[in-house]
Amino acid sequence: MKQRFTQNGKESVKSVKITGKGYWITDEGVLNLRLYVGAKGIKTWYVGYRKEPTSAYQNHKLGSADVLTVAEARETAKIFLARLALGEDPTKKKEKTKQALLLGDFINNTYSPWRLSIYKAATKTLGMMQSQFGNTFYSRPINELKVADFYAWCSIRLEQGRKATTVNKNIVALKAALRWGVKHGYIDSNPLEKLELLKEYDSATKVRYLSSEERKSLFAALSAREETIRAGRDSHNEWLKERGERILPNLKESAFIDHLKPMVIVSLNTGIRRGSLFQLLWSDINFQESNLTIRSTSEKTGKLVHIPMSPTLKKTLQAWKDQTNGNGDNLVFPSPVTGNVMNNCKKAWASVLKAADIRDFRWHDMRHDFASQLVMRGVDLNIVRELLGHSDLKMTLRYAHLAPENKMRAVELLDNEMEG
Repeated sequence: MKQRFTQNGKESVKSVKITGKGYWITDEGVLNLRLYVGAKGIKTWYVGYRKEPTSAYQNHKLGSADVLTVAEARETAKIFLARLALGEDPTKKKEKTKQALLLGDFINNTYSPWRLSIYKAATKTLGMMQSQFGNTFYSRPINELKVADFYAWCSIRLEQGRKATTVNKNIVALKAALRWGVKHGYIDSNPLEKLELLKEYDSATKVRYLSSEERKSLFAALSAREETIRAGRDSHNEWLKERGERILPNLKESAFIDHLKPMVIVSLNTGIRRGSLFQLLWSDINFQESNLTIRSTSEKTGKLVHIPMSPTLKKTLQAWKDQTNGNGDNLVFPSPVTGNVMNNCKKAWASVLKAADIRDFRWHDMRHDFASQLVMRGVDLNIVRELLGHSDLKMTLRYAHLAPENKMRAVELLDNEMEG
């Protein structure tokens, strides 16, 4: 029996029926993750595995379903299977060799394989850690890392012209790796737990979003690009026809000439990160319920994010699906060159921004634009946090100043008190 478990609702663990007989349910979300429902209603997570291809199939107990959430059970199962794939025996207790463990060995041999198995977009973060900490700290034992040394490192980076936000991102990534090591028993404690982040001033956290004029210019440039390419295709087909050669498909019959315009519409209407956009599957889009899901495996924070689709977004994706015959686990926006996950669209994006005369606006700023537009329309910051997939409201507070009516209400209350 198979089921795609959810934390709440009809497909949740709590809703599983008790039949008086023990039985198994396989989770469709993660390979080999299974829930055993006991005769008396005790529910336990297991992961199925084989030590060797020819070995007997075994079940390894992960923990009670009353303790482990669906997300936690999936992560634990993935870690177990990743360690098994690396040739380890995850069922054996780890030997106590933690104190002599070098930071570089831990990051490269233990943390990186796990992170890459869970987050396909982890290569950039791991590469950043190697470039920033590799020469200075990777050769040191983890238990000998000192907070003072990292404060000195931060000072040097600031003197070199790095922004506080950039330095903080480097530190956050390293601290997250060490916390993971503690959680899974590879190291005894996180020596950088008390390392505080640098203060980020407003200049370092400026939010860039589109003005209404820029928005009009952007879509005008996108439409002009499409018309230019369509006209070019028609002219080229006439040239081919005159020479008796096979003509190319008529772009006038397509809703879009390529992936760029629908990708921009998706980004502006969901705030999705570029890496998650590139990994978006048609199975992540539910047209019936008007819902788009960003899988935890493609999301930077590892969180599952659900975003309602606006009518414009739904219409765009439906037209793109019809045009590309998209279905199932196929990529929504595959690379036009390889057919696999796209790695960038810088050239086309830069040409559109230039034509629209929009400056200092990165692809990632469409995520800021999505959040900013919501806040300026009075959407609660906590809802914006959920839509962005932020784990902490602090990340979302950067948009708080865009809700001027909140400040106005506060000032009006003060004015009323003075009148009284």
